[in-house]
Amino acid sequence: MSLPVTKLNTVLITPSEPTPSGHDLPLSFVDRLVFINSYIETLHVFGEGKEPAKVIREALAKALVPYYPVAGRIIAGSDGGERRVACTGEGVWFVEASAGCTLQDVGYFASYPLMVADEQLLPSPPPGISKDGLPFMIQVTEFKCGGFTIGLRWSHVMFDGIGVGQFEMAIAEIARSGLKQPSLTPLWCREAILSPPNPQLGTQSVAPGIPYTAFEFEFCTVDISLDSINKSQEQFTKETGEICSTFDVITANLWRSRTRAIDMPSNTSVYVNIPANVRQALQDKGTLQEGSGYYGNCTYGIVIEAPSGKIATCSFSEIVMLIKEAKGRLTTKFSRWLEGDPHEFPLQVTPNYESIYLTDWRLLGSSKADYGWGTPKHIVPCRIDSPVNVCVFLNSPALVRGVRVVTHFVVKEHLEAFRGEINKMA
Repeated sequence: MSLPVTKLNTVLITPSEPTPSGHDLPLSFVDRLVFINSYIETLHVFGEGKEPAKVIREALAKALVPYYPVAGRIIAGSDGGERRVACTGEGVWFVEASAGCTLQDVGYFASYPLMVADEQLLPSPPPGISKDGLPFMIQVTEFKCGGFTIGLRWSHVMFDGIGVGQFEMAIAEIARSGLKQPSLTPLWCREAILSPPNPQLGTQSVAPGIPYTAFEFEFCTVDISLDSINKSQEQFTKETGEICSTFDVITANLWRSRTRAIDMPSNTSVYVNIPANVRQALQDKGTLQEGSGYYGNCTYGIVIEAPSGKIATCSFSEIVMLIKEAKGRLTTKFSRWLEGDPHEFPLQVTPNYESIYLTDWRLLGSSKADYGWGTPKHIVPCRIDSPVNVCVFLNSPALVRGVRVVTHFVVKEHLEAFRGEINKMA
């Protein structure tokens, strides 16, 4: 089923006041990693609003004053080398659209496949203009019921998840309050993220020595109930005398369910990759200003490796302990990298079929962005233009208590087996 959406207007929104221009800004080592050069597209669903397109358009123009690099373009260096941000002040493409239905008609986009083709709900520039190099685009689609959606397309070169959430929160705060500037001042400071002793690592898209093959992954959505999570935590505490987080519980079950579903030889290594926010660690070392609004990529990868046979057959609590132990090594490994240890690498992504890359969006600013009519009912990952086998943790829709997990890491032949395994937890 596909319901009509009319794109009414596509315009460039420029900063509402003059901003620095005519120069380039450097990106950090992590920003420049090849696999970071990807785009994320998401849909944010709001139950009500009053002229949301007008309000958000005006707030965006104001937010682009302190966030003026977002109004620029991502380019290759003058010598064809490292990517940089050209501060051109050209602006952000903003699309205003209208849907010929209510949000109730499309189930509030609470399940896949979406009842409206995602290209109708996501922003794109006018014909003839390339999306490449655009840091951020936005589309506001108003529905007959008075609700609306915000479709975003953002470059991972410009932001990490926390950073783009911070930018959304800035737009929302201005829209809601009428302020000229957000209360949190953004910080560029990409030089805070050090380059490694071997700069050639920055040109690699995967961890050194690991081959990569592209796969046609299927989307799968599972809602993990709060009751199930609580029971798993109680089980772990009973067996070990320790406590574990919701993230630990879901990660352990996902890893085991997927490993069983893809059924690799028992001695094959399988991996979990978890990007950990290291802003606080950099602030503790004085590299970043305390309480700063840094919005670039600022993560260090936690990589957990184990034989397939072990993950498929060992107890739930054993897998949780592997995850907790790896997380406990983060500070030491990150400190070694800061000190120039060539054996440490900030994002050791292994995008082969043996690996999964988990990212937790539940506490990002996106889920708390209130433009004046309340926070989003939920957020839908639409397209993930990246070679990485990814899984996203989200807050469940309002009527479901727990965690929504959206996976994009199994091929069609393994999808039903994976669903069968993970639904044992849900």
